[in-house]
Amino acid sequence: MKRNLEHIKRGFVLAALLALLLALLTISKARAEEQNNGVPGDWLSRYMGPRPAGVGGAFVALIGDPTGVVWNPAGLSFMTQNAVHLESSRYYESTSINGLSFAVPGQRFPSVGLTILNLRSGDFEKTNELNEPLGEFNQSDMAFLFSASKNITHRFALGANLKIVRQAVDDFDAAGVGIDLGVMFNVVPSLRLGASVLNVGGPSINMRTMDETYPSEFRGGAAFMFFNGRGLVAAELNHRSGPGTSFHGGTEFWVHRTLALRVGYAGTNPSGGFSYRVSPDFRFDYAATDQELGMIHRLGLSYAFGGFYASSEAVPNVFSPLGQQSVTKFNLKANTKGDANSWALEIVDKSGQVVRRFSGKGVPPAHIMWDGKDETGLPLPDGTYTYQLVVIDEYGDELMAHLRTVEITTEGPKGTVPVITETATKQ
Repeated sequence: MKRNLEHIKRGFVLAALLALLLALLTISKARAEEQNNGVPGDWLSRYMGPRPAGVGGAFVALIGDPTGVVWNPAGLSFMTQNAVHLESSRYYESTSINGLSFAVPGQRFPSVGLTILNLRSGDFEKTNELNEPLGEFNQSDMAFLFSASKNITHRFALGANLKIVRQAVDDFDAAGVGIDLGVMFNVVPSLRLGASVLNVGGPSINMRTMDETYPSEFRGGAAFMFFNGRGLVAAELNHRSGPGTSFHGGTEFWVHRTLALRVGYAGTNPSGGFSYRVSPDFRFDYAATDQELGMIHRLGLSYAFGGFYASSEAVPNVFSPLGQQSVTKFNLKANTKGDANSWALEIVDKSGQVVRRFSGKGVPPAHIMWDGKDETGLPLPDGTYTYQLVVIDEYGDELMAHLRTVEITTEGPKGTVPVITETATKQ
């Protein structure tokens, strides 16, 4: 207990010192930005994918998507599986932002990731000094974020992005380089703090004669999880020169293992969305944000594989409590990043009712025997049942095995048995 308190105090001190450093960097950068007109890189600072948009952009203390490095690169340290994420945001006037992200969580080595974002505008009319039409042109911006993050302790992580941006308008184009820094700290499994400073030392872009430098931005916030991680509430404060300070907040709740609903508030704009898990590996995301110029729709598709996992398999998957094979054996496996905190194996009937639940602390056992009875010891009727193993580690990460089926049958063998008569034998 005393050791845990020391870790918490040390984490708070580190987080406070780094937050102060990030704030000082932000203030100094903001003063330098006062001499420039406009806010370069505004598209990237305001960008939100479907899940972050669903919670109002309050994502600096959240994890789960590789694109989370746009808010806080330290979040990579708390991911559990390799992940590929595709997303597309449709704005007004034919403008769109498309993204591709890939992340690999590490244990001994740092977690790494790559995120590519591309903004493309609609066509604009090009004219000369006399306002005579000369055709059309568009604007294209790209950002490449090479990310790395490492756990300093089980609760505390540091992360950084190497950010390369490119801007092209008509026949002009330029590129620049900058750095993002982030921290994340798990106070307790249900409470996580996050902070980041973006655009440290750039990027600076010179399209023609004057440098345009992305202003530094400070983000800090917290996320509180409840109902064993099924729900969360997140809040965040962003500060950058020009727009100033803005508040973001939102909530997410998994009404079912396959469906999550979100509501958020981004600055002055309400937002909402949902996620649907096609399987434990595939997830579809959608969000909509109401803005003055119209609705923004965002779509995303995620695929998770490898890394840290949980698995369960019933052998045999068809058994008869009254027959020779009277029980089935669930083989359980789990590879968690942190120490396993708890596990549960639930068996559900066709109506969605949990008929039997096995659970415990720590690592799940190698196998569990089931005799086809419910929690009260009564035999269950014949039919097909689904089961799934869920393991939660010390970081609060939830690892879900694939949803599988097992069948109970008390009927005898089916089919016909040929009868050979004495006459047929003599012939």
